[in-house]
Amino acid sequence: MAQKSAAVELEVGPHTVRISNPDRVYFPARGETKLDLVNYYLSVGDGIVNALRERPCMLHRFPSGVAGEKVHQKRVPNGAPPWLETVRVTFPRYNRHADELCVTELAHVAWAVQMSTVEFHPWNSRRADTEKPDEWRIDLDPMPDCGFDRVRRVAHIAHEVLDELGAVGWPKTSGGRGLHVYVRIEPRWSFTDVRRAALAFAREVERRAPDDVTTTWWRKDRDPRALFVDYNQNARDHTIASAYSVRGNPEGTVSTPIRWDEVDDAEPGDFTIATVPARFAELGDLHAGIDDAVFSLEPLLEWADRDGEELPEPD
Repeated sequence: MAQKSAAVELEVGPHTVRISNPDRVYFPARGETKLDLVNYYLSVGDGIVNALRERPCMLHRFPSGVAGEKVHQKRVPNGAPPWLETVRVTFPRYNRHADELCVTELAHVAWAVQMSTVEFHPWNSRRADTEKPDEWRIDLDPMPDCGFDRVRRVAHIAHEVLDELGAVGWPKTSGGRGLHVYVRIEPRWSFTDVRRAALAFAREVERRAPDDVTTTWWRKDRDPRALFVDYNQNARDHTIASAYSVRGNPEGTVSTPIRWDEVDDAEPGDFTIATVPARFAELGDLHAGIDDAVFSLEPLLEWADRDGEELPEPD
């Protein structure tokens, strides 16, 4: 039986975080360990905290590394340190609630990694009012036979529509085969309203690129070569990996903020826990200004009223 490596203690801000099994390999492609994962998150500390700040956060945990079982964890477990912060969210369909992690400082992230978290999936609302999103998420999700060149083309069309609306979009790689664009919005509307606005936007992108884009609801009915503009990621309790979140794959890819002028050259595999720290040290957090560019959904809700479409029930 392999001997467990000795735990290490890290000083993260005012707190000490104990990392057990620091030498456990989490990412087999290059051999990065649990401690490497912690050090990655510390290296992008301002960015990951900015992405998660005060949001209910689901944790995707891999207790034996990404080659093993994945655990989706909403609730902070008993025995968490007293300095950890949480936010209570309710699930009316099940008449239940959960106290989810609510990151306000980097030690909260390090604690989550000690608990074997690889991916951070925050809500698009904050604890001040969890029912009023302040983030509209545009998920450019390629179908199986959709190449990244098509993702790039659609990203530019989405950017064009955002510019016409007067909205500032903040792009990032998904850490997979797609791209995400985030827009900060006023926390005035319900999740349903944000989904209606997101659908209206998706339909406009589809009208401008009908050969590239689909908004067809059922996956089985979509062209496998198309790009799906997934408005459903704005539904209540639907989450996607945050900016700077590592993804649970052997290469340790990272959902990484990029500039619009990088879209044509960016390759999803370029951004990993091995490469992003140096990029972050050079460029800083490319999403640092997102809270300063707040958009009103009113024009998109007018489009939604014009289109008169009924929203399908979220999955």
